[in-house]
Amino acid sequence: MSVHDVWIIDDDSSIRWVLARALSSDGFNVQDFENAEAALLALEEACPAVLMTDIRMPGISGLELAEQVKERYPNLPIIVMTAHTDLDSALASYQSGAFEYLPKPFDLDEAVRLVQRAVEPIEEASDNEFDGAPEMDIIGEAPAMQEVFRAIGRLAKSNINVMVCGQSGTGKELVANALHQHSPRASKPFVAINIAAIPAELLESELFGHEKGAFTGAQAQRKGRFEQADGGTLFLDEIGEMSADLQTRLLRVLSDKRFYRVGGRDLVSVNVRVLAATNRDLEQQVAKGLFREDLYHRLNVIRIDLPSLRERVEDIPLLAKRFLRLSAQELDVEMKTLSEDALVKMMAYDWPGNVRQLENICRWITVMAPAQSVSIEDLPKEILDTQASSTTLSWEDVLAKTVQHQLRVGKKEVLTDLLKSFESTLLSVALEHTSGHRQNAAKLLGWGRNTLTRKLKDLDL
Repeated sequence: MSVHDVWIIDDDSSIRWVLARALSSDGFNVQDFENAEAALLALEEACPAVLMTDIRMPGISGLELAEQVKERYPNLPIIVMTAHTDLDSALASYQSGAFEYLPKPFDLDEAVRLVQRAVEPIEEASDNEFDGAPEMDIIGEAPAMQEVFRAIGRLAKSNINVMVCGQSGTGKELVANALHQHSPRASKPFVAINIAAIPAELLESELFGHEKGAFTGAQAQRKGRFEQADGGTLFLDEIGEMSADLQTRLLRVLSDKRFYRVGGRDLVSVNVRVLAATNRDLEQQVAKGLFREDLYHRLNVIRIDLPSLRERVEDIPLLAKRFLRLSAQELDVEMKTLSEDALVKMMAYDWPGNVRQLENICRWITVMAPAQSVSIEDLPKEILDTQASSTTLSWEDVLAKTVQHQLRVGKKEVLTDLLKSFESTLLSVALEHTSGHRQNAAKLLGWGRNTLTRKLKDLDL
C-alpha cells in the first residue's frame, strides 16, 4: 500500500502535534501548517491525499481555504475540524466542499479512521456541495447529534424519502424542516401534518382534499396537504398512527404520484417528497400486522434516529442557554442564567419529555425564578422531587460532562470552582441530615469541627 500524504492546518500547535503523531503511527506521511496562507503556498508545488483544516484561524479561515482548494483540486478530500458543533457549522463545512467534518474535542481513533476512509476511492465527495444554508435551530455536541448533522448534510442534494425516528419531544419536525431547507425543494412549500392529532374520519380529506358536496359540511372544494405541498415536502408526523385503509391509499399515492380527492372524479397529479416520523417501533408494528410492510419500506429509504435528551446529556447546558435566551426575548425580560449546581441537577434528571420538556422548563424558569442567577432551589418541583432513574447517568458521569462543558467554553480554574460546589453540597446535605448539628455533621463527613466551621465561613454558608 502506498504512503499517503496528509496535511494538517491549525493555529493550535498542540493539535497539530497530536494529530501528526497519531497519523504518522498509522503510516501516513504528515505535514503541518499553522495557517492557511502557508498551506496555499505549498499547494503550488504539491498536493496531499487528504487535507485537514481548522475552521477559525487568523487570516484565511478553514472554510475559505476549503473553497479555494476545491477550485483547484475538486477531488481532494478535505476534513474540516471545528469546536462549533451545531448544524450550521456542519452544513457550512459541506457547503465549502468538505469530505467530512470532525467536531472538537475529537477522539484520535475517529480522526485516523476518517483519514483512512478519505484516501479510499469514493465518488460521493462532490455530492456534499450545495447552495445556501439558512440558519437552523438545531444544536448539539453529543456524538449522536453529530451523526444527525452529517446525515442532513449528506442528504442535501437528495429527493428520496426519509424516516425520522425518536421519542416524543426530541425534535423530529425540526430535522424534517432542516432536510427540506437544505434540499433542491427549499424554495417550495414545507407542509407538516400530525397524523395522531386528526380524527381518523377526517384524515383522508386532510391529506387528499375533497370536492364540494363530498360529505356534510363540504361547502366548497378544498385542496389537501398533498396538493398544498406540490413541488415541495410533506412531513407526516406520527405515521404509525395511520389506519390500515389510509396506509393502503398512501402507498398507492407514493407509487403513482396521483390520487382522487374525496368525492372527486378527476385524477390529481403531484410531485411531493415525503418525510415521515414516528416514536413507535414500526418494525414491531409490521411484525404484528399493524403497519404495511411495503409502505414501511417505501417510507424508510433512509432512516435518521434522534437520541433522547438523556442520551445527549452534554447538550443540556447548550440547549438550556439557547432556550433561556429565547424565552427572555419572547417575554422582553433580562435573561436568566443557571448556576453550576443547577446545571448539574438538571443534567442528572431523566427528562422523559426530552428537548420539548427542557424548553418548557426554561420558560418556567424565566417567569418564576426569583433571581437572575438560578440556583437549585429555584428549579421546578418536578426536577427537585424526582429521583434519578436507573437510565440516567451516575454522578461521576455528570461530573465528567460538566468538566467537558466548562473546558469547551474556555473556563479557567475549573477544579477550584467545582471543589467549592462539591464541598458546599456536602456541607448543606450533612447539616440538613443532622438538623444543623455541626459536630455530628463534621463526624459524618470525617472532618473536625474546626475544619467544618472554617469551611462554612470560606464558602459563605
